[in-house]
This record gives sequence, C-alpha cells and structure tokens, in this order.
Amino acid sequence: MDVVRFEEVVKDYPTRLWGRERLRAVDRVSLSIAPGEAIGLLGPNRAGKTTLIKLLLSLCQPTSGRVFRLGEPAQHRGTLQRIGYVHENPAFPRYLSATALLHYFGALTYLTEPHVRQIVPGLLKRVGLADRSHEPISRFSKGMIQRLGVAQALLSDPDLLVLDEPSEGLDLLGRQMVRDVIAEQKGKGKAVLFVSHVLSEVENVCDRVAVLVQGQLKFLGTLKQLQAEPSGAKKTLESALQPYYDASVGTKEGSE
Repeated sequence: MDVVRFEEVVKDYPTRLWGRERLRAVDRVSLSIAPGEAIGLLGPNRAGKTTLIKLLLSLCQPTSGRVFRLGEPAQHRGTLQRIGYVHENPAFPRYLSATALLHYFGALTYLTEPHVRQIVPGLLKRVGLADRSHEPISRFSKGMIQRLGVAQALLSDPDLLVLDEPSEGLDLLGRQMVRDVIAEQKGKGKAVLFVSHVLSEVENVCDRVAVLVQGQLKFLGTLKQLQAEPSGAKKTLESALQPYYDASVGTKEGSE
C-alpha cells in the first residue's frame, strides 16, 4: 500500500473574488510514495509545491482528481495524526519552553502524558536541544526553532514525514541531523516527502525526485534517470532546476 498517492490531481484558485477566471496551481499531477521511500520535491517558485503539500495535509481540496493518505482518501482526517510536518518557518508560542511545547503537541495528537514524558527527553537530545529544554522559545535562534520543529514532527512516530525546506537556517551539523533523521525514518519503513532548494541535499537522501514546473510534473524518477533524459527534456529540466544547481550548501549557514 502506498503511503501517499496523487491521481490526476488538479487544483485551481479563483483570481478574483467573484470572477470566473482561475489560476491552475497543480495540473494533473500523479505520483506515489511507498513505505521506506524518500522523494525529493523540487521546482522553482510558484511551481505548485506548497499547494501539493496543502492537498496532502487536507488544508485545501482538489478541483479534480484524488489524493490518498495512508490508504485512505485525504478527506478522512483521522490519518493526520500519523503524519509529521516540518514547516520552513515554524511559528511556536514563544513563551513556552521546548519541553512544554512538545507536551502541548503531544496532547493535540492524543498521546498519553506518561508516554510524552518518556519520549520528550530523547527527542530533544536527538535534535541537539537537550541542554536548552527548559528555556523559553523566545531565546531560540532560527536554527534552534527549526530543530524543535523536527522534534515536534517526530513526536508521534509518524508513518509519513513531510519536510518543507527543513534545513532553512541550520548549520552543517543541523543539516546532517536532518539527513540522519530521514535515513532513520526510511530504515523504519516510513515514508518521507522532502522539499528543498538545495539539490545536493536531495541527492544525498532521496530515492527519487519529482520536478514541478508551472504546476505540472515534468519529471519523476531517480537522479540517474534525470541525467539520462533525452536532450530536449533534459534541457527543460535543467532550466527549471538551475537555481538548485547554483545554490550553495553554505549559503545560509551560521543562523544558529
């Protein structure tokens, strides 16, 4: 059973409040993610990546086509507690400590208090925040908040981990931690959807890549298959991916 499956999914947004004009953000996208597989989602700005994630998380509904999550239609929200999600800019209550935040999210996902007390110290140690566990989040750097977001996403031992540019603001050690977490999830038979603006990160951890351009899925396969694309298709893909080839792993390091 696929953990994620998109079947000919289309998503249109109205361009005016009462108008009939529509903007097509996702155009007949079909892809799936199997247990134990990590897929890298690449594409330029306004390619439809965020809309695809919103459809997967039931934050919006498709105009046509079907979205399945953990074997159930995405409309069945009961499967959401089996998903961990890391936003590129997590917004947590800044007056809470890291420990209190994880207890709060544990309650939201119906985890028992004894279980949360047992796993929180290990999660904070896993993301490198054990020594800052009782400090208010207001004192955290962007990189520390990103680490806390990873811990929050892992709280319920999710069957699907969705990472939306998780390395934003992380230093080299933080980026390695994200890669290790992805490898651990795959080793447990869990699925990972990894959105990144750095192609080298996707190369290191993902089994396949999906390239979105103007809402359309232009490529789905391994990086070796991408390199073997016919010259015309390859040129189109390289043009779309140029920002990721140019991006440097160290561009935004030092935020921590």
